[in-house]
Amino acid sequence: MKDRVREAVFNLIWPAAEGAVAIDLFAGTGALGLEALSRGAVAAWLIEAHRAAASAIRKNVETLGVTDCTRVVVADTFAWVRSALTGELANRREPWLVFCCPPYEYYVSRDQQLLQMLEEIAAVAPPASTIVVECDRRFDTNRLPATLSWDIRQYPPAVIAIGRKQ
Repeated sequence: MKDRVREAVFNLIWPAAEGAVAIDLFAGTGALGLEALSRGAVAAWLIEAHRAAASAIRKNVETLGVTDCTRVVVADTFAWVRSALTGELANRREPWLVFCCPPYEYYVSRDQQLLQMLEEIAAVAPPASTIVVECDRRFDTNRLPATLSWDIRQYPPAVIAIGRKQ
C-alpha cells in the first residue's frame, strides 16, 4: 500500500486501531500492522510468506522496540488464517483490525481463495472488528462478505474497501 493511501486509510479507520489486535495479512514490509500499533493497537500479527521480507519486518520490529506485542509469522497466509481462526485468534476478544493487501494479481488468479478467507474472517471476528481490503478495479467489491458494512474508496490504481462488523 502506497504511503498516501495508507495515510488516507488510517484517517478513515483511526478509532478502530485503538485497543484492537492488528492482523496484517500479506504483510510485505509490515507497515500497516506497525502503523496500527503506533495508533493504539494492543498487538500486531504480521503474516508474510517470503522469508527475506519477514526478516526485514523482524528488524523493523526490533528497531521500533515492539517485539513484546508483535508476532512475525512466516507462512502461507491462506493456511495461517485457516489455522489461526480456530486456534490462537479464536481466544482473542479484542476487536480485530485486519489488513488484506495481497498482490493485485491474487484477485484474478486466487479470487475464490481470497473471498473464502475473507468470509471466514468476517464470520468469526469479534464485534467492532474492521477489515481493510486493498485491490484494483479488476476485482468486483460487491463480492465481499455481505455480513459487513462496506465503505469503498478509489485511490487509483488502488481500490480500498473498509468493512465493519457490528
